Amino acid sequence: MSYKIAIVEDDPDQRHNYATALKKQGYEISAYADRASAREAMSRAMPDLVVLDIILGNEIDAGFQLCRELLAIAPGLPVLFLTERVDEIDKISGLRLGAWDYQPKPVSLGFLVERIASLLRLKALRDNPAPATRPARETGHLSIDEDAMQIRWRAQLLELTITEFRLIAALARRPNYPVAYDALMQATIQQYVTRNTINTHMRNIRRKFSAIDDVFACIENEYGHGYRWVQEK
Repeated sequence: MSYKIAIVEDDPDQRHNYATALKKQGYEISAYADRASAREAMSRAMPDLVVLDIILGNEIDAGFQLCRELLAIAPGLPVLFLTERVDEIDKISGLRLGAWDYQPKPVSLGFLVERIASLLRLKALRDNPAPATRPARETGHLSIDEDAMQIRWRAQLLELTITEFRLIAALARRPNYPVAYDALMQATIQQYVTRNTINTHMRNIRRKFSAIDDVFACIENEYGHGYRWVQEK
């Protein structure tokens, strides 16, 4: 299968370099210089993954806006932000929107190719789960499928990002025991992760659980230390 990847980048040299490197891997590439053209094209045919800059021309937050629009149409779409905006608030904003990854420029083309391949493997697992090679891990009403990277709460599937999955899995590995911020940062497999980033993820995770269970209270903050998964009574 040839995956379709959209690149939205206003710098023509970077756009060309990304497209060339990814075409060599057999991907079908569509490249856009601005939000409007990208949005119009993707409203007709959604790609399998989007590589997205934040600043596009004169629009300083165009990438955020486009990400919001695309995920409203296709919630499971992998979005990789690739940007020079590395302030913590920008990363938090991108991840809060539902991006699967957020990487700073400059980036080596080899790293970009490997990162995209990893995200596409995860997408394939989610779209077409293989027969489980190990049973789902059960913790009370929580069910964790490590193979498909999916989580169910009270038998209902949660729409989680990969990072959110990793954080819940890390917490639930030892119910009722605190997990330190440093361990949670490592679990994300992300660069430039801070405590505020983890706190933002946890707020998003709680909101998703609460959407299907309005009395959900299994994630507790250990002030100044981290979080713990509290087993239901």
